[in-house]
Amino acid sequence: MGDKRPILVATDLSPRSDRAVDRASLLAKAWSVPLFVSHIMEVESRLAGKPEMAAAAVRDVLPDPDSQAKILVAKGSAPETIIRQAVENDCQLIIAGVARFNHLGDFFIGTAVERIIRESAQPVLIVKQRPRTNYRSVLATTDFSTCSRHALLTAANMFPDAEIHLVHAFHVPFEGLLSVKENLEAVQTEANSELDVFLSDLAIPPAVRQRLKTHLTYGETANVVQQVADDVGADLLVSGTHGRSGFSKAVFGSMAESLLRCARIDTMVVREPT
Repeated sequence: MGDKRPILVATDLSPRSDRAVDRASLLAKAWSVPLFVSHIMEVESRLAGKPEMAAAAVRDVLPDPDSQAKILVAKGSAPETIIRQAVENDCQLIIAGVARFNHLGDFFIGTAVERIIRESAQPVLIVKQRPRTNYRSVLATTDFSTCSRHALLTAANMFPDAEIHLVHAFHVPFEGLLSVKENLEAVQTEANSELDVFLSDLAIPPAVRQRLKTHLTYGETANVVQQVADDVGADLLVSGTHGRSGFSKAVFGSMAESLLRCARIDTMVVREPT
């Protein structure tokens, strides 16, 4: 891990945000970097207007009572304030938790966190599982775009000791009109060719290329990602998004948003620089 810039984690002091704080503490220790813990006081909160009490409450949720983490307490718009704090403190990563499960078992990310993902230049890590160890198996999605390559390289740098699995889901276009059996081989050959071009790009260092295990799999993207994640025991999913339009469906895609909500493992969204 070559980047020694700090990490920022956001907490609303609810039990569900403990996992994000625990993961941030684990990463800060592993990377030997400063940790900032941010709490934005809401108007209706019992701590509103009581920053000293709020700071004490935030420190109480830290897994290590002797932690050197710096507590940031503020009022205002949570997304705007958290992003500003990350920029002001030159943080390399923002960490947040999910709000809750919905009745379908998907993760409800929450409007504030969605806005952070949409507007933050820093990668945003959404913690869903209770952390037990450092990340050991990273699954990066690719559509062979530059933003997916940037996400891959970011993950490789952040987690130098983890396995890296690169997954691409392909399918026969217009399956309702074309025979899957007759066209599958041609589509797979084309996908293999695109993967070779993607991996041969000089922007991907040989050391990263050697760490990769590729998965070129036929099927619907969300299903393929879930299956490969289960097969390889991935504990972190990484996906890229375009810098100019952020998390908008027009660019990032409803499928990527679906992955963020449905993936059972922690998910990091990496925005491509403009």
